[in-house]
Amino acid sequence: MEDLIDSLSPLPAKTRRSITFDRGTEFIVWQRFKAGLGVDPWFSDPQSRWQKGTVENTNNRLRRYLPRKVDPTSFTDRYLRSICDRLNATQVSGLSNASRSLPSKTDGKGDMTQIN
Repeated sequence: MEDLIDSLSPLPAKTRRSITFDRGTEFIVWQRFKAGLGVDPWFSDPQSRWQKGTVENTNNRLRRYLPRKVDPTSFTDRYLRSICDRLNATQVSGLSNASRSLPSKTDGKGDMTQIN
């Protein structure tokens, strides 16, 4: 968990207002995450992949380069960085900005409101 905290700490606070974890045992120490970043993590319900869409989408995209049956430690850092670069350079068609993918709207001042 400390590695995750260290990785996310440099990000601006507004980009880490919430995070959704799956229900894996690796997140049993989620209180450390909350204490380290001041962010309340959310946990998806069992068998509810749609509650963590970005994670599922990223996992599917990663599988092109990192098949399940291959040991990820067998890849070089250079290769893993090249995967990150490719994924980060991918443009999402049909979206002019990231806010269009959020299930909420702004009040014109940047504050999010729930869509009913």
